[in-house]
Formats: sequence, structure tokens, C-alpha cells
Amino acid sequence: MEPDFSEFEQILGITFQNKDLLHEALSHSSYANEKKKQRRSNERLEFLGDSVLSIVVSQHLFQSFPDLPEGELTKIRAALVCEKSLHRFALQIRLGEFLLLGKGETHTGGRERPSILADAFEAVIAAIYLDAGLEAARAHILRFIPKNIPENRSMLFGDYKTALQEVIQKNPEEKVEYILISESGPDHSKTFAVEVCLNSNVIGKGSGRSKKEAEQMAAKEALELMGYET
Repeated sequence: MEPDFSEFEQILGITFQNKDLLHEALSHSSYANEKKKQRRSNERLEFLGDSVLSIVVSQHLFQSFPDLPEGELTKIRAALVCEKSLHRFALQIRLGEFLLLGKGETHTGGRERPSILADAFEAVIAAIYLDAGLEAARAHILRFIPKNIPENRSMLFGDYKTALQEVIQKNPEEKVEYILISESGPDHSKTFAVEVCLNSNVIGKGSGRSKKEAEQMAAKEALELMGYET
């Protein structure tokens, strides 16, 4: 029995004319291998989707930010199409719930694995492109592109510490300091808590599995409290 992807189509806001394209886009290689020759994996669609994503994002940045030099445009595009960003986009459309995985991949958490979700996100882009054309694919992709890119370039990379430093540097007399306030848990699974201070005043707190991650989360909270979207 063929799976019903109507709920996923509702989330996408797209009704596929060729349902096989969507089926293929959501078919991981582990699933295709189990089905032998009955089903192809999404790897070929992922290849095409990567190119469609790149041209759509490139054109959008080129037209939206005419004053940015090539180097800056390249950095922003890289941040928008990296695995971390595509994984986040995939979560927004609950893509993992609809993936077709082999039994082994399902049992080992493949439905939540960032690389699998990012690849499937690109495959879905290709399926939309083949089924409905470039403009439909463009509309789908641009749903995920933030509108305030010039102000948040460091944030696109998840580098909240650099973004906070760029904000603070506007006032050279200001000093930012990260202070480790606690660590807990066994050695193999510690949790660190950090405060970020501006001139000795706490402006954000964060926790993580490493000091570096905790510092990033503290900087993220500080930026949000300052009114910056992260």
C-alpha cells in the first residue's frame, strides 16, 4: 500500500500532480534498498534540488542587496544553504515525520538526523521544481529566507558571540565578558551554564554541553533581549 502524503502536501501548501515525485523525494536510500528495485532513493533529486536552491537563493540575494560585494553574498548564501540551516527549515515543515526510512535507520534515530533531513529538504525542492516549475520552487524556498539578513549575517551561522561583539563594538568603551557559573553531570555528559556580562552587568544566560555552546546560548539570549531576531 502506497503511503498517503496528503498531510505533508497541506503543510507545504502544494498539491503534487505527480505523486511519485514526492514519494521519491521522501524515500531515503535505506528504504529504497529494502524495496529493492521497486523504489528509487531521493539521492538524484537531492542533487537537482541543491542546484535549484542555490540559483534561487543567489538570485534573491543579488536582487535584494545590490550594495553587498560578492564575498559577502557568498558568505550569506553559504549560511542559508548549509546543513544546519536546511535541517532547521526541514523541522519547520515536520519533514522527518513523513520520511520513508529502512528499519535500521528508523531504529537508530534517522528521522531526526540533521544530514538526512537536510538532504530530503533539497529533494523536496527538486520534486516541486519538476512537478510545478521554477516559480513554485522559488516560492517554497523563499518562505524560509529571513528578511533582515544584512543585520544578522553572523547569526545566520549560529555565531551569536560574533554578532553580539559586532553590536557592542559600536560603543568601544563597553566590555563583554563570559563567566562560567556552574557545571553539572557526569564527565561524559556535563552541562555548563554561562553568564555574559556587559561592564559587569549580566545581559544573558545560557547552557550547553560545552562551555563554547553555553557561551553561544548566553550571547543569543543577550541579542534577543536587545531586540535582535535570532
